[in-house]
Amino acid sequence: MLSHDPVLNPDIVRGLDGRWLAAPGPAINSLTLAELKRYDVGRLNPASKYAQQFASQMPVDGQRVPTLAELFDLAKASGKEPRFNIETKLSPDRPDETPDAETFARLVVDAARGAGLAERITIQSFDWRALIAANRLAPEIETVCLTYEKTLQDRLDGGNRRASAWLAGLDPATFGGSVPKLAAAAGCRTWSPYFKELGPAAVAEAQALGLKVVPWTINARDDLARVIDMKVDGLITDYPDRAREAMAAKGIALP
Repeated sequence: MLSHDPVLNPDIVRGLDGRWLAAPGPAINSLTLAELKRYDVGRLNPASKYAQQFASQMPVDGQRVPTLAELFDLAKASGKEPRFNIETKLSPDRPDETPDAETFARLVVDAARGAGLAERITIQSFDWRALIAANRLAPEIETVCLTYEKTLQDRLDGGNRRASAWLAGLDPATFGGSVPKLAAAAGCRTWSPYFKELGPAAVAEAQALGLKVVPWTINARDDLARVIDMKVDGLITDYPDRAREAMAAKGIALP
């Protein structure tokens, strides 16, 4: 299923009675496909902060949570050949909300191969357990190491330091605290950090290691211009029109 959240989000989900959910949940993984398809996700809850962030979004009432296979079919029907950047949304802190990392990776790999699209897919995740599993199952599919300060932080266990559970057993201290080196050790070919945690030196270090750098999620025009000046290899944004404007202003050729 394609969903930003592992559980039903009251900011975007209405029940059979047409009312917005009063609280998050249940976990999507706990529902059958038929049960999930009963929920309407075609409009943002106007009382939510989420709706205020995307005031220009056009509602399409009656829309249901799509499957990955439905997305692939839609792309094929378009006659175009887009790339797919698929994120596995799981957390080591909330294991009951999703399949385990190995199963999650296998489901995505099987869907990609079944659709004949493995060469046009990347798999990204903050939880690197899924990425390492995907690398083992399908080395032909590129993986992307997502990072955020909170997922990189050490944890204390009985007063003893241990590396973040998000990093699949890798320890930043082993790599001198270098996040690009850490991502390379995880087998990723792309490093995707939060853009506010990225600087030119880190971009240069990552690219010297053979990594592509694709920060997330840059929406403000000034931020887009600043990140482009760092010579990143790509970027993630909710506003591709703004990104194209920023690229054009920098003299970057547009497809």
